[in-house]
Amino acid sequence: MMTAKGFKIAAAVLAVLLLAAGCIAPNVRLFPSAHEPLKERVLSGSARGKVLVLSIKGPITDASDEGLLRVKPSPVEELAAQLNLARRDPDVKAVVLIVNSPGGTAMASDIIYHELMDFKEKTGVKLVVAMMDIAASGGYYVSLPADWIVAHPATVTGSVGVIMVRADVSGLMEKLGLKITAQTSGRNKDMGSPFRPPTGEEVKLFQDVADSMAARFIGLVKERRKLSPEAALEVSTARIFTAQRALELGLVDEIGYMDAAIKKAETLAGLPDDARIVAYRRTGYPDDTVYNTTTMDAGGKPALVNLSIPGLAPANLSPGFYYLWLPGAP
Repeated sequence: MMTAKGFKIAAAVLAVLLLAAGCIAPNVRLFPSAHEPLKERVLSGSARGKVLVLSIKGPITDASDEGLLRVKPSPVEELAAQLNLARRDPDVKAVVLIVNSPGGTAMASDIIYHELMDFKEKTGVKLVVAMMDIAASGGYYVSLPADWIVAHPATVTGSVGVIMVRADVSGLMEKLGLKITAQTSGRNKDMGSPFRPPTGEEVKLFQDVADSMAARFIGLVKERRKLSPEAALEVSTARIFTAQRALELGLVDEIGYMDAAIKKAETLAGLPDDARIVAYRRTGYPDDTVYNTTTMDAGGKPALVNLSIPGLAPANLSPGFYYLWLPGAP
């Protein structure tokens, strides 16, 4: 039987949950919500023309990070929402996209690439990418629409290629004396099954898919960056590069800091030095700066219950093809 003290604790917890869910005092929120509208925040400047600062941070995916008390939109959702808002503002003349990502799923990376290209073509807005710690694989893929790419002196970039992730527990199954059988309509229907080693034919089929997707990636790099044959050959090895080597190969245009990216955006768009530098936020931040890459303040408090594993940690990768530098994944 529950004691009086236990009953009070349970009632308090229930009240908190009801309050957070909006059942009590619906205008009061314990945690910021992704359902709050994006609002423009002026970071600096006073002239009419605007440079919008956006960011892509962490693994690139189309899956939102959902907890019990709050939802964090996926990078695809968040970027698309911010671009849609920018389309409606004729004063936005340039965008600085901060990229700090080891990449992610091939599809999510390609969607962001498409959204950025479509935004540029329909608005004429200039796009400058500012690379931070890592802009590798999918992180480089989403940088390709840029009119100018600035890499931080300590940036790691490149990894232009595809990785196919597939679990293989067949050895463990054999040790445990377990076997799983499947009836299929074709010999390749269960290719990729984690319960048996792949056949030679399946290995070749997977490699063909990876090569095809990699060809699209390297093809876009050649097209957008005008690489020499020698540079393209080195880049196609899918290795990573320092900022200096990336500059020598033509993967980036400049090595510098955030102020260099902002200045280049102003120059490309024909804006004055005191152009307004703006960002879209769901939460207001005192003394906000361009280095703030979040739109919503988590308040330093995690969700009370969160059964998801955030990001694309190696143990959380679903089977599939990725534009991802795996050692850079959190």
